[in-house]
Amino acid sequence: MDHIYDMIIIGGGPAGYTAALYAARAGLDVVVLERMAPGGQMALTGEIDNYPGFDEGINGFELGMKMQKGAERFGAKTVYTEVKCVDFTGDVKKIEAASGEFHGKTVVISTGADPRRLGTPGEEELIGKGVHYCAHCDGRFYKDRTVIVVGGGNSAAADALYLSRLAKKVYVVHRRDTLRATKIYHEPLLKADNVEFVWNSTVSGFITDGKLIGAKVTDANSGAVTELPCDGVFVSIGRTPATGFLAGKVALDEGGYVVADESTRTNVDGVFAVGDVRTKALRQVVTAVADGANAVHFAEEYLAEK
Repeated sequence: MDHIYDMIIIGGGPAGYTAALYAARAGLDVVVLERMAPGGQMALTGEIDNYPGFDEGINGFELGMKMQKGAERFGAKTVYTEVKCVDFTGDVKKIEAASGEFHGKTVVISTGADPRRLGTPGEEELIGKGVHYCAHCDGRFYKDRTVIVVGGGNSAAADALYLSRLAKKVYVVHRRDTLRATKIYHEPLLKADNVEFVWNSTVSGFITDGKLIGAKVTDANSGAVTELPCDGVFVSIGRTPATGFLAGKVALDEGGYVVADESTRTNVDGVFAVGDVRTKALRQVVTAVADGANAVHFAEEYLAEK
């Protein structure tokens, strides 16, 4: 059998690299399997100002790099590869990835969640060409232009507020008649002269002329369809957990999130879930890093019992 790690971490977001840091400092032989780049969804955030210790905020990508370096300083390894399937049966867990097979005594699932699509016809073809899922990544392309933000939660409100400082006009299209976002976002959005709310509505289509020039918006009550001229649409309606490869391998809830409590333990011995991928009330960077520390604590207990 190939080398057996004490811990394999699938996903290099804040939860994954915190677990790697704590595991490596505890003397465990640990590897992080990351598909693209450190930081996960955090790396797509232009400015994080609610993570303790950075009084002037910090770029999400930079914070991800710092977390990776911190873990690797104590001996954690990173392999850039995509996990295809897993086998959690037996004491040694098997992970099949694009670059080969990995074996570990424990596994930490830290795959996060991907932006949820609208499901509107033409959406896929317009991704990166007028339809976006990260305002801080792509908002700079729409300075002094007109954009639509779809959604009404904290992420949508934060995106709209950020874009209001760049764009000429920001429409916020929400399927309800009030924001679900916390109150801290309400007042600055309502005071912004260039922000207009389109309540009880959904984006039902896109208007193109060689490029995106508008969106069709359907009123949920009357069914009436209006056309809003715009240069870009930013979709912020939540995320879908990256757990497709885990079906039948570990318990998932109806939303596809890994079932795990604050201990991060799943229904499979030696397998833990951390960060946005697990069932939890609040998905923030600070709660993700807490998960990473918890996972290592209980993983050490599990290894000691073995």
